[in-house]
Amino acid sequence: MPVTPSWLGVVAHLHITARAFLPMRAQEAITLVAGRGIEGDRYMLGIEEGFYSAKPEEGRQITLFEEEALECIRRDHGIELLPEEHRRNVTTRGVPLTHLVGRRFRLGPCLLEATRLSVPCRHIEEILEKPVFDPMINRSGLNCRILEGGVVRVGDAIRPE
Repeated sequence: MPVTPSWLGVVAHLHITARAFLPMRAQEAITLVAGRGIEGDRYMLGIEEGFYSAKPEEGRQITLFEEEALECIRRDHGIELLPEEHRRNVTTRGVPLTHLVGRRFRLGPCLLEATRLSVPCRHIEEILEKPVFDPMINRSGLNCRILEGGVVRVGDAIRPE
């Protein structure tokens, strides 16, 4: 008997930027390249232009952040953090990101493997000029490897594999 997934999420927002320190740009769709990253993003392997590019990481080809965490940061700390400000590529809704480490899941038509939880850095406070470092501890998103690429669009389903 097939197992029914306990969650089904959705892509709420998509963002990329070509270089560190530049603002994240909203996208209606992004193209994921298996084993490399997102076309046009600062952390695509082989073209690295991001803050952590001196230490490229295969498991950081795409990053996700929970929309629910934005709501918690606003509620618990009184800080308005917008989807383009958390510096992750995909803002999700209805996805338990912290439970996905080591697991595979579908992001639209693409297959991802969650490698580790993201950790905040002080760099984000420099860019935003908001005290978000402490509020983002333990709710800073998820790093993933792209196993099967394709085009991901706002509104696409996110589901267990």
